[in-house]
Amino acid sequence: MRDEILQLLPEIELIADAPLREQTLTVWVEAARRGGWTSEDLLQMPFTLLIKKIEVSLIEHTRAVTQTSLQIAEVLGSGYKGKVVVHRDFLLAGAILHDVGKLFEYKRENGQFFKSREGNLLRHPISGAAFAFKYDLPQEVVHIIAAHSKEGDGLRRTIEAVIVNHADFVNFDIFKE
Repeated sequence: MRDEILQLLPEIELIADAPLREQTLTVWVEAARRGGWTSEDLLQMPFTLLIKKIEVSLIEHTRAVTQTSLQIAEVLGSGYKGKVVVHRDFLLAGAILHDVGKLFEYKRENGQFFKSREGNLLRHPISGAAFAFKYDLPQEVVHIIAAHSKEGDGLRRTIEAVIVNHADFVNFDIFKE
């Protein structure tokens, strides 16, 4: 499954810090294993259950949020010339993992995806952050996962969490009906 996840999410390889890159990959691999998901399932899994007839997979969404986040960081870095400092590896790991909790939040029966019992009790930002914490990811990355959605409203988000939050909502709101 490791090689399959790397093929699905090649952005993992952009994480320069080798231990963080390995932790990020491990969280995805173990979340898929725990959820009983195959790589084919991940390609078919919708990124949201809130929009009917969505044809964007969790993998496509994760990659788009990661790439959007990187572009935002690049523009901020060049536009503000040293006045805004983004920890690129934390940003990458957080963006790649922001929705990993959906592997627990969803289940599939008869080809249909819907909320699991766990998903009805804990939304993906919480379960994803808890799972990442279990694998000793830096608190800054756990923070990004926990704060990327409405659960982070009212928190003081790090710059990386602000970027992932906005990148996620841009990539969600464009599909709202």
